[in-house]
Amino acid sequence: MTRIAFISSGEDITNDGLRLASSAQHIRAATAEGLVSIDETGAVVPAVAERWIVTEDGLSYIFRLRNSEWADGTDLTAASVRAELRRTIRQLNGTSLGIDLAIIDDIRAMTGRVVEIRLTKPMPQFLQLLAQPELGLRRSGQGVGPMQAQETGSGVLLTVVPPERSGMPEIEGWEEAQRAVFVTAQTAEDATNAFEAGSVDAVFGGQIFDLPLADTGPLSSGTVRLDAVFGLFGLAVRNERGFLASAENRGALALAIDRETVLQPFNIGGWVPTTRIIPPDLPDEDVVPGERWADLSLETRQDRARARVSAWKSANGGSDLRISLAVPEGVGSDILFDQLAADYAAVGVALTRAGPDQPADLMLVDQIARYGDVRWFLNQFNCTVVKTLCSKEADALVRQASSESDPAARLELFTDAERVLLAENVYIPIGAPIRWSLIRGGVDGFEENRWGLHPLFPMALRPI
Repeated sequence: MTRIAFISSGEDITNDGLRLASSAQHIRAATAEGLVSIDETGAVVPAVAERWIVTEDGLSYIFRLRNSEWADGTDLTAASVRAELRRTIRQLNGTSLGIDLAIIDDIRAMTGRVVEIRLTKPMPQFLQLLAQPELGLRRSGQGVGPMQAQETGSGVLLTVVPPERSGMPEIEGWEEAQRAVFVTAQTAEDATNAFEAGSVDAVFGGQIFDLPLADTGPLSSGTVRLDAVFGLFGLAVRNERGFLASAENRGALALAIDRETVLQPFNIGGWVPTTRIIPPDLPDEDVVPGERWADLSLETRQDRARARVSAWKSANGGSDLRISLAVPEGVGSDILFDQLAADYAAVGVALTRAGPDQPADLMLVDQIARYGDVRWFLNQFNCTVVKTLCSKEADALVRQASSESDPAARLELFTDAERVLLAENVYIPIGAPIRWSLIRGGVDGFEENRWGLHPLFPMALRPI
């Protein structure tokens, strides 16, 4: 048996809904395959669909389903798959993932085992979007494997579904070729202690907040594994009163951060800071603007920020300027907060830490991208789904881009939307998120990837 501890809560890993934490995404992906899924390398691979074709115009994806059954024994047909996909997409309405899925124009059952998904406009990363765990096929709350879950008092036991139930040929002695996977939810401290004690084989779900609990020194090689993920890591503005009422003042907070050293205490090699929302190395994107303020030194940036802070203080009776920040609990959070507080103190801003139930001016954002497309990053700030500052002008540009047939014009509109968000300073980018795992020698089926998703099914297969 492979024993895995997620840094998460017990409610997360048993979540039966569609708003899933990372731990619940892994359980859903293991028990409810979609038309396609993501393998341990982060690549899109066949799942319920054994193969597919994409039309030349990029608007139609036609999937051939394997000959398999729902958990209740009824045939898995194109019509039933269409019905479940439509139901799931309706239920995701009002989420950022729901906005992403708005690119789907229609879902059709062409024959008994052929499903067509038509898009409003081409999207090179569409299969990556379709592989998200929330789009795993389920009927009456039960998925189609490749694993089945049984809740226990202390976690979830996952076992491999017999291959014939998944539409695969019968395999003699298949039971000996697989092993169970037992998943628990623990605090970061408990999970790392359990790993050190040998009572779990892997720890998943590590973030910057808990990284100091893992040994990242030279002797940890092969144990601590870092995913070089795409995503958002920065500060979202939640309050537009006082100093933060002005986009220029919010920009002072962006100017003040020393991104080159903010994560230095964490000893992370290869981490790249950024001043932009859209990262420069996305697949299928040819032109991405350079970093902001590339020609300005940190001293110059902080001088400009200090001048704006001083002007505001003078206009407001010389009062102190205090800005509150909400960050999760954790040793890493303490370190990160101290780094940011020092940068802001250098320009005359006192950064305070908001309690768990207290309102905050700023909130730390730490999200992994679902797919490597510009629209994912922009959709995270859509006014219909965020509780932070947003821009209706940027939303309108994203909608216009999504309707644009010319790729160059579409990219220009997306770039304009990012420019608006950055000019409004509704979000202060810092860099890419950090995701880490602890992996013991002898655990098979794990590889680092750009999406921070580590399928549990490959870990159930014994090496041949």
